[in-house]
Amino acid sequence: MASTRFPDSVQITGNLQVDGNINARPRSELIQDNFAVYGIPMSILRVHDAFGTGIGTAASDDLGLSTGGTFGTNNPYISAGDLKAAGATTRRARFTFTLPPEYVSAESVRIVATAGMVTTAADTSCTVDFEVYKSDKTTLATGSDLVTTAATTINSTSFAAKNFDLTSSGLAAGDMLDIRVSIACTDAATVTAVIPAIAHLALALDIKG
Repeated sequence: MASTRFPDSVQITGNLQVDGNINARPRSELIQDNFAVYGIPMSILRVHDAFGTGIGTAASDDLGLSTGGTFGTNNPYISAGDLKAAGATTRRARFTFTLPPEYVSAESVRIVATAGMVTTAADTSCTVDFEVYKSDKTTLATGSDLVTTAATTINSTSFAAKNFDLTSSGLAAGDMLDIRVSIACTDAATVTAVIPAIAHLALALDIKG
């Protein structure tokens, strides 16, 4: 079949119907979408030093899950529990994330935690922090902590997104990331409940496709 070439721009104001085939294009030729958001279900979080167990009620050095109250009115959230007058306390949880096929090698990877304090801020400080290690595809991690952002304050009753950027030069689609989240809170005198919380957790990636 003969083909027709158009050396200049073509504008179609109506519909375009293709009866033949459209040649597939490789992913590398697609437009890159920066910081596409991949939400993390809270139900996948695990006890940080007992990975076979999902988190439940916050206690000791473990973060927990709160139902938040009434379905349709309140949302569940990741909770450090009530830490009023508890002094310096750190609680953690852990999960894994596999970079999807559309992730562009060595491009941006960011953890986004929307966090704050339920009811009352701590009288001293409260922060959230992340540590991330790449799996060596054996039983071991490889390299050092990929997170380049320091622990960030969440000591406010106004919830806000906190960004944690990763060193991504050695990352590619299919890599598994082992991620630990920590909330560190110091409160000595508050009478009302001091509950650090993460209301939304996601990874933001540069992707094509």
